[in-house]
Amino acid sequence: MYADEPPLGFDVLEVDDVAEGWEDGWRAFHHGVRVGRVWVGPPWEEPPADTVGIVIDPGRAFGTGAHATTRLCLELLQDVEPASLLDVGCGSGVLSVAAAKLGFAPVHAVDIDEVSLETTRANAAANEVQVAVGTELQPSQLAVMNIALDVVEQMLPELPVERAITSGYLERDEPHAEGWQRLERRLSDGWAADLLERDELA
Repeated sequence: MYADEPPLGFDVLEVDDVAEGWEDGWRAFHHGVRVGRVWVGPPWEEPPADTVGIVIDPGRAFGTGAHATTRLCLELLQDVEPASLLDVGCGSGVLSVAAAKLGFAPVHAVDIDEVSLETTRANAAANEVQVAVGTELQPSQLAVMNIALDVVEQMLPELPVERAITSGYLERDEPHAEGWQRLERRLSDGWAADLLERDELA
């Protein structure tokens, strides 16, 4: 065996040079999105002057505004009268912050994940809006839930609210929960969002 040959059974590892600025390369994948009169984007982009700008720093919590379910929830939020709001499974806080900027108050954001709660607090502060962050469901007029279908169905009967905007599931799926009826459905890219209301309020 020659000195410059690898030991038997070992492969030679080739190392390529890493392009300068690689640590910021992921930013190229995060761009602002416009939904109605709302723009949601990262801190390194400027919102258009004619929009309600919402700056969300893509961190460890889910929710940058780009996913179809988030956009559908933002559409429905802009079509209902601002009121008190409960964001269940707040993730990055994008929907809580958007609601606060659209005039909803008070806004309560809840999650069981501490990282999500921390991220929501940070994003609310960065956008200079008031969002109460915690783990307890608070009585409100409207809830928004962009989470899995089974969680939506499980949570609906327990929510202390009159109406709910729900998403996080595919177009072929529909949330079913006793005491609730659908008022409106929005579809985008194979995903769905619903505006629901308690039966006794119909």
